[in-house]
Amino acid sequence: MTSIRLLPPRGPARLLALAQLSNSVGDGAFYVTSALYFSQVVGLAPTRIGLGLTLAWGVGAVLGVPLGRLADRRGPRGTAVLLSLATGAAVASFLLVRGFVPFVAAALVYATAQSGLSAARQALLAGLVAEEERTGLLAHLQSTLNAGLAVGAGLGGVALHQGSRGAYLAVFAMDAVSFLVCAAVLRRLPAVAPVAAVPGERLAVLRDRPYALVTFLNTVLLLRMPLLSLGVPLWLTERTTAPAWLVSALFVLNTLGVMAFQVRTARSVSGIPTAVRALRRSGALMPAACVMFALSGAVDGAWAAGAVLVAASLVLLVSEMLQSAGSWQLGFDLAPAHRIGEYQGLFGTGVTVARTLGPLVLTALLVEWGTPGWLLLGGLVLAASYGMGPAVRWAQGQSARPVGHRAL
Repeated sequence: MTSIRLLPPRGPARLLALAQLSNSVGDGAFYVTSALYFSQVVGLAPTRIGLGLTLAWGVGAVLGVPLGRLADRRGPRGTAVLLSLATGAAVASFLLVRGFVPFVAAALVYATAQSGLSAARQALLAGLVAEEERTGLLAHLQSTLNAGLAVGAGLGGVALHQGSRGAYLAVFAMDAVSFLVCAAVLRRLPAVAPVAAVPGERLAVLRDRPYALVTFLNTVLLLRMPLLSLGVPLWLTERTTAPAWLVSALFVLNTLGVMAFQVRTARSVSGIPTAVRALRRSGALMPAACVMFALSGAVDGAWAAGAVLVAASLVLLVSEMLQSAGSWQLGFDLAPAHRIGEYQGLFGTGVTVARTLGPLVLTALLVEWGTPGWLLLGGLVLAASYGMGPAVRWAQGQSARPVGHRAL
């Protein structure tokens, strides 16, 4: 059996993966402990935590576009290093937060720096890696991300078990240090020359309606992101007879599946036509997964319900990997070569929106509506995946015109 290659070959690609691995370990620990840290150590009410984080990520999504433009104009390596340092400083400032206003201020810096860092990294990748190799490398980075998050989540679990203030502070300190390590690794990469600004093109991505439509459709496809962390756990515990521990097992199954097969799945995507086909296949699988999840609530017996949930999760896994590979290819190929950071800043807002609004949407659909909600979710994803073809053709038509004639 072929072994899993977590890191790509030596060179810039491996350094990018190591940078991803370093801060994903810290992020994994942060994700599983942050809510309890802010509530139990800082003393914030859960509603205030949710409000502050939603506000912060909303602002971060908006500012990700100009920060991506900054990466294009000032050089993506230096911008990525500075934003990684800013993220680490924001995490470290959480150690000193003792009230709602300082919490929101720190969260704003954290979310903004994270959004800009993501765009700058994509611009850096585009400048260092050949166009035909980008999707394959992004698959490696996704596998690396999952591995780091899994390790970090385990370390965060130790802190949760300890339950002490010192344990929580250690996790946040580790996350802050992980971004310093990330900055040091990024600094070792070759510099990518900045691109000179073109008169009349200031934040042109905000006027590029075809690319905005592709971004919107991809955001709908990304609603699957909170499924395993929120939607499925709530459904499993409230609507099925499956054992509660299966929630963790399904998460581990997804993480290991992405680590093992994301790179192989991405090999089938080599250009815009294959990316569109991958998204259609992903969209066709999603309703099947939703139907299976819905059926798990009508199955008697813990083992029978568990078996249906595992099968549904496997279909969801394949859909997720196809969607990731297809969207990575489109996000790069539909963006002008001299504006990768700016365009990735907009494209990356899909992840932010899915993380902030996804839980609200999924709670309403799955917990309150039940089976009809699952069917509606599958239908929305199917419609968005098949809408990608016309949207991509529109974007290709617009990109073939002179800059002054792009959609305004």
